[in-house]
Amino acid sequence: MRTVFLGTSEFAAAVLERLAASDHRPALVLSRPNRPRGRGRRKAAPPVAERARALGIALGQPESVNEPPVQALIAEAKPEIVVVCAFGALIKEPLLSAHKLLNVHPSLLPRWRGAAPIERAIMAGDKRTGVSIMRLTAGLDSGPVCLTAAELIALEDTYGSLATRLQELGGELLVRTLDLFAEGEAPAFAEQDEAGITYAEKIGPEDRLLDPSRPASELERIVRALHPHIGARVALADGTLLGVHRARDAAERTPVGTLSTVAGRLLYGACDRALELLEVQPSGGRPMDAAAYLRGHAC
Repeated sequence: MRTVFLGTSEFAAAVLERLAASDHRPALVLSRPNRPRGRGRRKAAPPVAERARALGIALGQPESVNEPPVQALIAEAKPEIVVVCAFGALIKEPLLSAHKLLNVHPSLLPRWRGAAPIERAIMAGDKRTGVSIMRLTAGLDSGPVCLTAAELIALEDTYGSLATRLQELGGELLVRTLDLFAEGEAPAFAEQDEAGITYAEKIGPEDRLLDPSRPASELERIVRALHPHIGARVALADGTLLGVHRARDAAERTPVGTLSTVAGRLLYGACDRALELLEVQPSGGRPMDAAAYLRGHAC
C-alpha cells in the first residue's frame, strides 16, 4: 500500500525502519522541526528525520502538519493510508478526515492513553503492556482499535529494554495490519471500553524526583521507567540533585530522605526501607557506580 509516515521519536524511527523494509514503504515522511538537544543545546534533527534521510525517503519537517501547504504535500503523495507514530503534535481537521489515518500506540488501549505509556506502565507495576493499532481521531488516543499485541513486563525491565521490544512489536503489527488492508481483508475496528481508561501524562520534573515518603519498591520502578532517556533524581541536603540510573530494594531501614553508607553500599531512605543506589550521576558529572561516588563523597 502507498503510505505516508508521521513520527518523531526513536520509537517511531524504529517503526519507520520496519515499515520501509516492507511492501508499504512510505512515499513521504513528516517529522518535527530540528530542536535544541543535549547539554550543548545545539539544534539537532529528531530521530525519525535522521532515519528517513538514511533510508532515502522524501522528508518534510513543517512547524505544523495542519497548514494547507503541508496538507497539499501529503495529498501529492497519494497515500492510501497515513501512519502516525509518536508524532508529538496535534493533528486536526481537515487532515483527520482527508485520509485514512492509523496510529501505532505502545500500550493496550484504553489503558495508558497519552504521552508516556511505557514509562507509566513500568511505574505502575503493570505485569504486561503491548501495542495497539488504532484509527486516529480528534480525541487523545481514543479512536477505535483494530489489532493489539501484548508484551510481558519483566521485573528488571527499564524503559530502554521494554521500548526496544515494543518498537519491534509495533513495526510487525503495523505491517501485518497494512498487509490485511492490501489483501482486501481489512481488520474490524472496535470502540475502546470507556471503563478501562487510564492516562499516561507527560513526564515532568516532579516525576523524576524520588519522593522518600513513597515505598522503596515504587522508587525502584521509577528509576527503571526513566532509564536511560530521562533519568530519576534524588534531592541532596546541599540542594543539588543526584541522578540515579540504577537502583534496587534493600532490606535495611535507614533515615528517610537521606543518603547513608552501609557496608560500602549507598542507600537512600524511603518510607518503608532503603533503596540501594547502584549507579549515580553527580550534578555536572558523569555516571559512576556507587563505589566510585562514595570515594569522593562522604555520607
